[in-house]
Amino acid sequence: MKELLRSTDPTILAFASALLQGEDIDCFPIDVNMSVLEGSIGILPRRLMVREDDFDAALRVILDNDIPLGR
Repeated sequence: MKELLRSTDPTILAFASALLQGEDIDCFPIDVNMSVLEGSIGILPRRLMVREDDFDAALRVILDNDIPLGR
């Protein structure tokens, strides 16, 4: 697994996930339950992971759609 992007904005993660799924690229959001620790104020970023084999194709999809990587 390799980190594709990170963001505190859940809409960016949802949009990126939808685009990747449309290209048949599996993606896995992690750190989504960190709001329990932070008190739901949204300061801890969530990450979107992809398989290493899919990373280059996934990165192209993200960059083509002007989604910030947040790294």
